[in-house]
Amino acid sequence: MADTLVMTAATGLPDLWHHLDATSIAVTPSVLIGGAAGLYLWGAARANRIDPDTPWSKKRTAAFLTAMVVLFIAIELAVGVYDDTLFYDHMIQHLLLVMVAAPLIAMGAPVELLSRATTGDAHTLVSKALQSRPAEVIGHPITGFALYAVLIPVAHLTSLYNVLLTNDLAHDNEHLLFLVVGYLFWRPVVGIEPSRHPLTPGMRLVYLMLAIPIDTFSGLALLSTNHEMFPAYTEMHRTWGPTLVGDLHIGGATMWLGGDTLMILAMIPIVALWVRSEAALTRRVDAELDAQEAADQRLPASGPRGRSDRYGPADD
Repeated sequence: MADTLVMTAATGLPDLWHHLDATSIAVTPSVLIGGAAGLYLWGAARANRIDPDTPWSKKRTAAFLTAMVVLFIAIELAVGVYDDTLFYDHMIQHLLLVMVAAPLIAMGAPVELLSRATTGDAHTLVSKALQSRPAEVIGHPITGFALYAVLIPVAHLTSLYNVLLTNDLAHDNEHLLFLVVGYLFWRPVVGIEPSRHPLTPGMRLVYLMLAIPIDTFSGLALLSTNHEMFPAYTEMHRTWGPTLVGDLHIGGATMWLGGDTLMILAMIPIVALWVRSEAALTRRVDAELDAQEAADQRLPASGPRGRSDRYGPADD
């Protein structure tokens, strides 16, 4: 990249794992990652000043900052050094972006923070934007799911991937696209920010289960190939690491097993939430039934024709 400041990566590498200390620190991603973290912290502090009785959650702040650390690792440390040289490294990077950083960003609730950190005309503008029809469509769970279902196979199984390997600007924008689509996909699963179409815990499980075949299909398609799918790798004439087809196979296995595993792990807290919500519903129904039973017991018993039993049987 033209804006690279530091590049420490040996040549003739046997594989990525022997050079995890390699770095590729660049101006653009550094500014964007640092700027996002700084703006979030500023927004959290401002939200606390505006509404000190309801302080911004430290857990949300921790989640967002952790996402920025994951981004730094994925883009500017060893993973980012070899993301255009090794296909399986590129796949690891994508998993970090869409399966780790994106849900952490969703847990940070940046859109809600934007609403709480603004006042006056700015707050009115933000509120109108969030309540608009386009915002409703973009924030709908179906939209996030559909974008994810299209992005994963298109970005890894078509000629678009070759373009990303040969165009630095397109490659950088791909990182942003994965984050945005990942955020939209995970937002209804996390369920922290207000939504016009919230998913119940049961529907969140269905949502994730339906997404698993997307990674499985893409991973198996890569595992089944017997030739190099992307000419850019052939033109590199790499003399180290796995073979070209072997690299695709490792990447396919990473997408299949890694993606499915992360999806399944995400289901665990959803199941726990579902169990708690069902238990709370059961307690509430039991309490209502007990209250109704107690109220019925306090009412005087009635005989035929609506008269109390203390008057004796009704005359025929």
